[in-house]
Amino acid sequence: MAPRDISLLDVGDRPLRVRVEDAEDLAIAASLLQDALLPVREMTFERQDDRFAMVVHRYKWESAPSTDTVPADGDTLYSERVHCGIRFEGVGAVRTHGLDRSKRDHILNLLTIHASPGQIDLAFAGNVTIRLAVDRILCHIEDLGEPWPTVFTPSHPDSDDETAPADEASGA
Repeated sequence: MAPRDISLLDVGDRPLRVRVEDAEDLAIAASLLQDALLPVREMTFERQDDRFAMVVHRYKWESAPSTDTVPADGDTLYSERVHCGIRFEGVGAVRTHGLDRSKRDHILNLLTIHASPGQIDLAFAGNVTIRLAVDRILCHIEDLGEPWPTVFTPSHPDSDDETAPADEASGA
C-alpha cells in the first residue's frame, strides 16, 4: 500500500522543503514521511523553545520506482532514502506510549501523522505513539544532504490494526 497521493507536491530531484500549517498540509506531509526511520537518539523536546525536533531517514516516495516497473535481467531497482529534519513548533508537552527511551539505538518506523484539536500524533510500528500537545499546527520539514540508494521498498499488508493512544507521560 503506497502513501496517499503525493502528486500534489512536485518536488522532482530537488530536496524536499515544506512548511505545514493545517490538517490538509499535515496529511500530505504524512504521506511524504510514511516509513521514515527514526533512531530514538535523534529526537528531542526543546521545552524552553516549545519545539519538538527529530532527524529521520526518509523514504523518498516521490522518486520510488513504480510498482509496474520490471527490472531488466540482472538489474536491481533502487529506491532512495535521505536524512530529513522535522521540527514542530508551539509544542507545550510530549507524551509517549510504548516507547522505551533508554533504548537510544532502537529504530522506530513512522506509519502516519495525524492531528486532532490541540494535539498531533506520530504513530509508529510496534504500537508506539508520540503525542505532541500543540497550540496550532506548525511544522517544518527539510531534506538534509544527499540521498542514498536502497533496495528495500516499504510494503504494508492490509490491516485494520490501530495505533495505541499516547497516554503515558514519559516526556520525549
